[in-house]
Amino acid sequence: MKILHVVGARPNFPKLAPVYRAARVAGLDQIVMHTGQHYDDAMSDAFFRDLGIRPPDVNLGVGSGTHGQQTARIMERIEPELVKHQPDWVVVYGDVNSTAAAALVAVKLGQRVAHVEAGVRSNDRSMPEEINRIVVDRLADLLLTPSRTADATLRAEGEPASEIAFVGNVMVDALLFAVERARVTGARKRVGVENGKAVVVTLHRPANVDNLLRLEGIMRALRVVAADRPVLFPVHPRTRTRLDAAGIDAGKVKLMEPVGYLEMLDLMDAAHAVVTDSGGLQVESAALGVPCLTVRDTTEWPETVTCGANRLVFDPVGLPAAVASVRRLAQAPRPEGWDGMAAVRVVDCLRTR
Repeated sequence: MKILHVVGARPNFPKLAPVYRAARVAGLDQIVMHTGQHYDDAMSDAFFRDLGIRPPDVNLGVGSGTHGQQTARIMERIEPELVKHQPDWVVVYGDVNSTAAAALVAVKLGQRVAHVEAGVRSNDRSMPEEINRIVVDRLADLLLTPSRTADATLRAEGEPASEIAFVGNVMVDALLFAVERARVTGARKRVGVENGKAVVVTLHRPANVDNLLRLEGIMRALRVVAADRPVLFPVHPRTRTRLDAAGIDAGKVKLMEPVGYLEMLDLMDAAHAVVTDSGGLQVESAALGVPCLTVRDTTEWPETVTCGANRLVFDPVGLPAAVASVRRLAQAPRPEGWDGMAAVRVVDCLRTR
């Protein structure tokens, strides 16, 4: 059996890594295709090193652009590769433009598509990722879900039960595999933060960073937090551009360059709380037992809220009080499928379908 994995952006790489390792153990032939949607070292190459994945076999080098431009370039460049390799399964991950573009081309070529992280919904169609999720789930032949909620969502949307398989959360697999190595990177020591004191921040969604009034409001709240405790903000290139263009004052907030996967895990592991608009960090912080404050009014990971690890704080005015009130969890929650075996179940499904 030949599997062709398609990844393109930072959120994909931790999802690929455990599936790649499980497929290698199973003796499957694998091709890793990187579309190049994220292409600098901190956002891409460092993740392959940190996660123990070999360099991609194919890099399409699509780079940045509008959603339409990026999706079109991926589709144009991926088609000859899929024709050349003729995989038994095209495996796509998550919800980025690469995921949707690859699924569209593969299905039109008559190739089977498996979607890892199927059925995840924020119910907010203003998010480009939500559109990608819906499109891919309508096209995919095998819907590999991270939660029972995702199963129910797909059934409610009319997907046949025969195409749905609960496997669990592969991001948790990646974290459990990497966390001990993360703790010896020295990342927390390099930035000089005490265990359990700092707040780690990430922001990249257009709704937060393209609206300059909202971005200023979030930064104002973070400046208040930073008066009492360290605030570490590895800044996404998109966000850095917006901050610089608007001349927004960071105050005592420590703006940092993007960091690799292991370094980010170490910073989160040492944190008092995480403030983010990322989907992946909601899961990762919960799996570490670190409180997460999500600067959005919806989440695609409701289980992180149900288990008490995550809180939605849409109005940034409430952030300082929320940061002050949270406490690290005595024990990291383990929702169903957060057992480090999700990728093994993914590979079992691919082999038996």
